[in-house]
Amino acid sequence: MKLSIIIPVYNEEKTLDVLYEQISKVPFSVELEIIYIDDCSIDNSKTIIEALAVKDPRVKMIFKDKNEGKGSALSSGIDIASGDIIVVQDADLEYDPLELPQLIQLILNDTADVVYGSRFSAVSSQVVRYGHYLGNKALTVFSNLLSDIRLTDMETCYKCFKADIVKNMVIESKRFGFEPEVTAKIAKLSVRIHELPISYNQRSYAEGKKIGVKDGIEALWLIIKYNLLCNKQSYIKTSMPSKYLGETGIFK
Repeated sequence: MKLSIIIPVYNEEKTLDVLYEQISKVPFSVELEIIYIDDCSIDNSKTIIEALAVKDPRVKMIFKDKNEGKGSALSSGIDIASGDIIVVQDADLEYDPLELPQLIQLILNDTADVVYGSRFSAVSSQVVRYGHYLGNKALTVFSNLLSDIRLTDMETCYKCFKADIVKNMVIESKRFGFEPEVTAKIAKLSVRIHELPISYNQRSYAEGKKIGVKDGIEALWLIIKYNLLCNKQSYIKTSMPSKYLGETGIFK
């Protein structure tokens, strides 16, 4: 089995080396590839990624000619991923790679097809800003209402997929709409979705956090769009395995 960690990057020169060292210390039980997608950074991110690729053959790179957003970067990474399991990892050190093995283990055990790491389940973690918490909870509740699945953290970065699910999904969102879009489309499939608690080290806007109120408003529209206005032909590829195409998913 092989795990592909997809890391979208935009001006993350301060954290890239640290994140790589964190990932390198994780005792994964599977083969690993690390895919960096640089979204036309204007700092030193590209040079750092190139240096990582020189010293580690597990590293793959994509450098975009123009800034298109996180969703576009993830789509590019998913396209070239060769792993049996695909997981998203932000480059900003808010999420701890040491927690990835417990997430992917549910897929390795064939207990789950998709696993979300929840920042808001019962787990000891950094206290976050209340406005940020309320915004995330409101989006999650609205998403749950329209998708008819019960999550505690729809907007989490840590989403682990069996590769044959996400690679056969049509992803349209260019910016931060990846989270509500993918969640809505997964809810339409016959897949087993699990959540596990994770820790969360929230960074401030002064430290480079990029999501704002505008992105929250866009997420509301995308929740409506992809849950209510999206038919099966528009969200899956013809190569999607038939076992995932039931009208009603199996959720635990």
